[in-house]
Amino acid sequence: MKSGLRALVAGAAALATLTLAGCGGSAADGTGDGKLDVVASFYPLEFIARTVGGDAVHVTTLTAPGVEPHDLELTPKQVGAIATAKLVVFEKNLQPAVDEAVEQNAKDAGFDIAPAAQLEATGADFEEHEDGAVAPAAHKENALDPHFWLDPVRYAAVVKAVEDKLVSLDSANAAGYHERAKALLAQVGKLDTDYRTGLAHCKLTTFVTSHEAFAYLAKRYGLTMVGIAGFAPDAEPTPSRIKEVQDLVKAQHVTTIFYEELVSPKVAETIAHDVGVQTAVLSPIEGLSDANSKETYLTLMRDNLQELQKANTCS
Repeated sequence: MKSGLRALVAGAAALATLTLAGCGGSAADGTGDGKLDVVASFYPLEFIARTVGGDAVHVTTLTAPGVEPHDLELTPKQVGAIATAKLVVFEKNLQPAVDEAVEQNAKDAGFDIAPAAQLEATGADFEEHEDGAVAPAAHKENALDPHFWLDPVRYAAVVKAVEDKLVSLDSANAAGYHERAKALLAQVGKLDTDYRTGLAHCKLTTFVTSHEAFAYLAKRYGLTMVGIAGFAPDAEPTPSRIKEVQDLVKAQHVTTIFYEELVSPKVAETIAHDVGVQTAVLSPIEGLSDANSKETYLTLMRDNLQELQKANTCS
């Protein structure tokens, strides 16, 4: 970490500590209302923390609605929140700014959910060439796919891990954590069942997305994902990659090019126009926007299921 950022982190942490002391915040929970102070790095983890934590926790999210999580830059206030939280739920290697702040100020409070998610190198990520744009995209076969939450089974494993962590930190409220986690796990389990049955019989098994966020989902339910860009949703695809996608859409009679809410749909719309197919939203659920601020992880996953069934003619 650069010296300037180190100073920012240290200064923010000191300021936050003084502020809490001045406001009478308790050392046990970091808040003045007896609730456990939890920081969640982005929406899928925020949803778990709020749902399982219920009224026993105070949750602060680092990624505001409309912000692409991969591009997150922390403010001094957010760094201070990380430094004083009793629990920081994050996914290591997804948001570098969060990783740095946790390493510097919240080693004890930091809780990396990646081990629970059992991330895999799906082979979905690829590097875009800065020169020789006509060269094929080079896949990075060993890049771990961070998008665990789009697989309900992996998401359930993280729900359970967060439940256990909350209980270990706040045993007095264990019964509530267990009850709420059980209810959420039942909903996520139903989601898995509905995906299995809803995608079991599809005329098409290939779908095209603006970035490669859906490899776990595709693997779980017997589909094939093709991404225009790699793991980073705002990566600029090369002309060769665009042609690869166009050729595949034509060859496999793909009906729909999917784009997402938080990134410009321009490339997806251009490809769809050129090959004469439609576009639709398939949400990677990395964060909420003004347009879907009333939605939840569960409702967005069900919207995605409906869109996949429609695009792939599933019965």
